[in-house]
Amino acid sequence: MDRRLPLGGHDVGGGYDVGGGSSVAGQREIEIVLGSVTLRGILNSPDGATGLVMFVHGSGSSRFSSRNRYVAETIRSAGLSTLLFDLLSPQEERIDQFTGELRFDIELLTERVMGVSTWLRLQPDTKALPLGYFGASTGAAAALAAAAALPDIGAAVSRGGRPDLVEDVLPQVTAPTLLIVGGNDGPVIEMNRRAFRRLESVKEMRIIPGASHLFEEPGTLEEVARLATEWFKRYLSMA
Repeated sequence: MDRRLPLGGHDVGGGYDVGGGSSVAGQREIEIVLGSVTLRGILNSPDGATGLVMFVHGSGSSRFSSRNRYVAETIRSAGLSTLLFDLLSPQEERIDQFTGELRFDIELLTERVMGVSTWLRLQPDTKALPLGYFGASTGAAAALAAAAALPDIGAAVSRGGRPDLVEDVLPQVTAPTLLIVGGNDGPVIEMNRRAFRRLESVKEMRIIPGASHLFEEPGTLEEVARLATEWFKRYLSMA
């Protein structure tokens, strides 16, 4: 995996309208240039932020994931910045709609997470913030693989993730890691238990009763947001 990605980026300005009303202070759309690929993101930086959580979405999702945006809002209420971004460029997304291959290319997705992490380290307003990862589904695999390669990641949370897809590198993860799984998501529970045994960092696995893979049941996503926020507050703030 080539970690020497040519990096650049620029603010494309403006606020992003979260709910159809006026734009939110401290929130803007950005473009992140990784070599020949440009990724779009939404960076939200509350005043006095003590850390930054990067959201790594699952297969077929994007920076507009309603579940991730809900969790991100809860995390920001704890004084942490958030970045939601697309793992694929618009051109790649068009291709992936027909082939479905890129969304499951964990090596490619891991490179993107690492590239964006490096980009954040170069920006004046984010370079000093402790960085954490929140990954969902296959995005959790990419996030943990990146955390295994980048020892300065402060904390990681997986929601309904597939950490088993990168279980060979899990012993190299140094970031405190929280695995969250739905109680009705039987196969994924077993996959996470296997991955949990491979982790050697500070770790915890929480199973949310009555929750399916997408945490659509009443109160289950709220519990994900609560657990993730507590984890990042404990291990990421001023790490």
